[in-house]
Amino acid sequence: MSVPLLFVDDDRAFSSMGAAALQREGYSVTLARSLHEARAALGRLTPALVVLDRRLLDGDGLTFLPELKAQAPGAAVVMVTAHGDIASAVDAMRAGAVDYVAKPVELADLVLRVRRALDTGRLKERLAAAEAELSGRRRLVAPASAEMQRVLASLERIAASPRSAVLLLGETGVGKEMLARHLHGFSSGGEGAPFVHVNCAALPEQTVESELFGHEKGAFTDARTARRGLVEVAHGGTLFLDEVGELPLSLQAKLLTFLDSGRFRRLGGTTEHSSSARIVAATNRDLPALMVRGEFREDLWFRLSVFRIDIPPLRQRREDILPLAEGILADLRRELGRREAVLGERARARLQAYAFPGNVRELRNLLERALVMEPGPELQLDVLASVKPAAPVPTGSAATDSPDSFTLSAPPRPMEEVERAYARWTLERLGGRRVEAAKVLGLAYATFLKRLGED
Repeated sequence: MSVPLLFVDDDRAFSSMGAAALQREGYSVTLARSLHEARAALGRLTPALVVLDRRLLDGDGLTFLPELKAQAPGAAVVMVTAHGDIASAVDAMRAGAVDYVAKPVELADLVLRVRRALDTGRLKERLAAAEAELSGRRRLVAPASAEMQRVLASLERIAASPRSAVLLLGETGVGKEMLARHLHGFSSGGEGAPFVHVNCAALPEQTVESELFGHEKGAFTDARTARRGLVEVAHGGTLFLDEVGELPLSLQAKLLTFLDSGRFRRLGGTTEHSSSARIVAATNRDLPALMVRGEFREDLWFRLSVFRIDIPPLRQRREDILPLAEGILADLRRELGRREAVLGERARARLQAYAFPGNVRELRNLLERALVMEPGPELQLDVLASVKPAAPVPTGSAATDSPDSFTLSAPPRPMEEVERAYARWTLERLGGRRVEAAKVLGLAYATFLKRLGED
């Protein structure tokens, strides 16, 4: 049976010729010339690989990538665009693409890249299976701090209970997704089961129920075909609900029903469906405060917080900074092709002296920028050269009024003020470019505006 591919491109000449070239190689190619057609195709088939255009008439292929990976988690993605640049390439690779090519593309080169992406995927699957068989489950991170060792030990115990919901609490960028993936890896099914990441703040308000629970044909104006929701896609694995405090109250009630029974109805449907997906929820918001304001259901809070994990910020576990930096750098070297890059002594000292108000996400962004901007084999992280060293960190302390220093002092300030000051500082450093600042901080654009107080 031929390997199924999905080719999403609104350039009729290129997509037709590209599909014909791939079909001559024995692949079964389905064409889609819009995101709407791509979504319909994903409801009918499970592609092994997707060739995805960056600029489409009805949307951005890069923005569509997370949804694509959620609908077809095993599919490799080759991004094609006439607007190629380093920043877009990095964004595409981080979002899950395995290759990125700029038009005009030689058809022979396209075929070669598709074949290589499929071969790489098969090799990774074989290596993962062999590693699992030889060494069993393994930790994604190896923290030095006692606090994080306790967190990992708790998650590994919880993993034995397959459907128990888990609530991860901590500041922005503290590593909640990484820990959700760690729990997933130790759960029944492990790497072979789907892990579906949903940013609740980024879901369109009009379609949030359809995104999570699916819809039947005719449920609303554009529902021309039935579609599975992400709860269904995550069957047998993990559904990670990031920023769960942003879910509308109506969806909170439906989520509670699913947590209690494992059953749900698609939007516009009467038939009950079931899913064994484990719900892992995460937030940096004060959910009890939201409950007082009537914005978060008390019963959902109690249901989620049976297993509640509080993740300490990076500044309170400074012994984890260098091990994390080495692990992140190894991943980035593979993504960006900088195999020779290592942390120099000055870089290590600067990392140890920095307070990291943006936590692990800021550490990753800092290392990524250094790999792109510092050409030598030894990184020095010169961007941190003028930053004042962090003061000793008492528990519960927060940043001072000067975002440039990121030193810590008493009296403590509410975390919302710290995050707002850091967001404004980042925006100033980027010359007022809001979209770019939101990307640097790893936030949905609406969440970034809310942090600035501009919502």
